[in-house]
Amino acid sequence: MHAFAKSWAAPGKGFGFVSLTKLCAILLFCLGSISLAHAGATLLLEEPYSYDGAFAGTGHAAVYLSNVCAESPVILRLCGEGESGVVLSRYDGIAGYDWIATPLIPYLYAVDRPEAIPLFADAKLVAFLRDQYRRDYLETLAPDLPDGGTPEGNWYEMVGSAYDRTIYGFEIETSPEQDALLIRKLNSQPNRERYNFVKRNCADFVREVIDFYYPHALHRSLIGDLGVTTPKQIAKMLVKYSHHHPELESSDFLVPQVPGTVRRSKPVHGVLESVTAAKKYMIPLVALHPYIGGGLLVEYFGHRRFDPARNALILDSQNQLGPPMTRDERLRYQSRLDEMSETLSVTDAASEGKTSEGKTSEGKAKEGKEAKVWERLEAGATLGIDTSGQPVLQLHLGDDLAQVGISRANILSVSNSAEFAARLVEARLRQELRPATARKTSPSDVERDLALLRQLLSLQQSEVPATKSSMKDNRSPARALLQ
Repeated sequence: MHAFAKSWAAPGKGFGFVSLTKLCAILLFCLGSISLAHAGATLLLEEPYSYDGAFAGTGHAAVYLSNVCAESPVILRLCGEGESGVVLSRYDGIAGYDWIATPLIPYLYAVDRPEAIPLFADAKLVAFLRDQYRRDYLETLAPDLPDGGTPEGNWYEMVGSAYDRTIYGFEIETSPEQDALLIRKLNSQPNRERYNFVKRNCADFVREVIDFYYPHALHRSLIGDLGVTTPKQIAKMLVKYSHHHPELESSDFLVPQVPGTVRRSKPVHGVLESVTAAKKYMIPLVALHPYIGGGLLVEYFGHRRFDPARNALILDSQNQLGPPMTRDERLRYQSRLDEMSETLSVTDAASEGKTSEGKTSEGKAKEGKEAKVWERLEAGATLGIDTSGQPVLQLHLGDDLAQVGISRANILSVSNSAEFAARLVEARLRQELRPATARKTSPSDVERDLALLRQLLSLQQSEVPATKSSMKDNRSPARALLQ
């Protein structure tokens, strides 16, 4: 993998300012020169989730260095040919260390190579993948419990970040000489836990790293964040710095949250932005102290104008950047998915000995719940790893065992139930095409997913006669498992 992106648009201008011809030419050039791609430091602005999303809403910050790799989670070195770099971040309560280095793909997806990334994830699968990676690579930082169980603590934050949240990247060019100096500095200094939410949080660490490359490029906001360094503030400052230094290659992009039943992350805020966005705090403040409240509102709207998603390209499953999905594209894809879903429903009816005209009103009501079918199927499944190291699900149907590959690389070759596999891809597509998530979805991924679903539907139709004769109650495997 190369640095996340080239600078595909003029500094300060939106994606629309680049002509299609020019974009295609740049894309072809980038694809043809991956081995020559420049080194870069990428500030990762990560949306909040869980309690952070409900209360503070400031999210998390990390820095990805494309030319820096890890000898161990706490010792750095320059990357060799074909290596993808590391993500550095400050954590609280991980084996007494201040910062940890995690290779890029594990940091995002808790697997060691791109082809093992699951198409659709729930909390059980995410926990399984994280623990599997911990047992293989992170035992020194998070050892097993005495009974061999999984330890508690914040170690899970080091891997699988893209399951929990959408991540925005702001890349700026670096040189090999700068990278080597940073490695020397971090390796020579004591790496002892220093985390403090107010003075030494995750954003402070990223600010220090970027400022090492470009002194005074980033700073905290005394008013907007009440003196606390926040991920959104330093991202805003890096974008501003890049625009003031067009001689440095830079780019903005978005890593989508992996589709699944994990709750979607929330928009990222600054400290004051979180307070003023809550009406129960702001209305009394403006009423009782209009001058203070008015000043805070001015700062709030100034901070709010920075939208990390504006002009951001989308990173797809092939590690390529492209424009976000338009409304018209979403509607076209939705129409194609609905047509294929009708085929899936007809196949179910055939395996149950019915015709599509003979559907009951109850059957039609179930069609609106297809997006949740895979979640229920997966809840009763056993998780595992196939012979090539990719995740699979094993579902027990009476005395039979159905195995389903759940990554793009093994869903066709490993799955012995095309119906289950089709349900998985359909659930992924339904989430990708929701209005709220479509703008964070790569159109090229949706095209690939639709093509994959069509292949699985073709395979499923050939399975129907055998399925019908093998099921005692004359129902399809998915329907039998759910009822």
